[in-house]
Amino acid sequence: MTACAIETAAEDDGAMWPTRFTITANGAYAARLAGSGDALYAERWTLDGPEPYAVPLPVGQPEEPTARLLPLADGRVLVERRVDGDRHTFSLLYPTGPGTGELPLGAVAAEELTLLPPSPDGICAYAMVVGRDTTTLWLVAGGAFGPEQVAEIEGRCTGGVWLDRTGRMLALDRRLDGGPVKAVAVDLERGGEVTPLLQITDGSTDRLLMADPDSGLLLIRSDAPSPGHERLGWGVLGSLMPIHFPECLRLDDAAVTPFAVQPGQVLQPESCSVALRIDGAAGSWVGVWRPSGRRIHHLAAPPGWLAGAGLWTPQGVLRLPYTTDGVRCGLAAVEAPTEPEPAPPEPVVCRPVPLQQAPLTDRKAAG
Repeated sequence: MTACAIETAAEDDGAMWPTRFTITANGAYAARLAGSGDALYAERWTLDGPEPYAVPLPVGQPEEPTARLLPLADGRVLVERRVDGDRHTFSLLYPTGPGTGELPLGAVAAEELTLLPPSPDGICAYAMVVGRDTTTLWLVAGGAFGPEQVAEIEGRCTGGVWLDRTGRMLALDRRLDGGPVKAVAVDLERGGEVTPLLQITDGSTDRLLMADPDSGLLLIRSDAPSPGHERLGWGVLGSLMPIHFPECLRLDDAAVTPFAVQPGQVLQPESCSVALRIDGAAGSWVGVWRPSGRRIHHLAAPPGWLAGAGLWTPQGVLRLPYTTDGVRCGLAAVEAPTEPEPAPPEPVVCRPVPLQQAPLTDRKAAG
């Protein structure tokens, strides 16, 4: 499982949004805005070779700081630009000879638009537009005729986590009629059909931060254990297993945010290594934690770390992207610390999550 760098947006609902460095779902490519001041440009990183390398993708004029980038599995980079106030244009950038090729895809009119994380299929790209009472999902790359609306969902949504490896099932954090935020599953092959995903208590705020399809591990943030104070917890997708809120993930003087989960741990959620971005008064550093353990291993981040970005190999090596004056494109490798022995799960603090209601297996279309 790979992830883009993330940070907490300055919004009342505590939504999580991508920052400047985004990695494809298969870990092959990444993209970011490089440069400085008024000379910003798109830059693509290749991560799956013997050594990482970066390719600049400048166009006729510098990119605005508000431009958003999303890498695709074929090496092209989607760029979203805001123009004329409420118009968002989309283009695909790709290296061509000494220059940069650009394929315009069209535009979506919206006051606010958010690119969703890279789709697991590596081909499609989606955007979310939040209206007053509904949320609209758009396919902005990978379609036949430019941007097309694929779903309209009741309520105001934030977040965005893929639940499978095909790009069919998407989890969103939804607020209905001013009520609490609840994560729901959206089936993109059934016109955006919505089913409950997280429901710890009736009044709790339950957000999904990350999901690993191999192991079923879910990382959530909820105020169910202590109303008014959201805590980091974990559960298992499609299981009656309750949510756990480990005390070790609760730091009084720092914010803890997961950004990558070790893939390939089939049906072994407790064994997955999870990379954490930890932000405190001294800066940002890396934490590594497993659900089977009772502690966070605190690790120094490499100089120039693109904070909140990284990916695991199935063998348990954490690769952290960084850039310095001497190294334009680097990946630091960190071995997952070994645990002396698995610790038993903590006592149940909440009733089970109804994850079995989510339509995570193929079903015949309604007749």
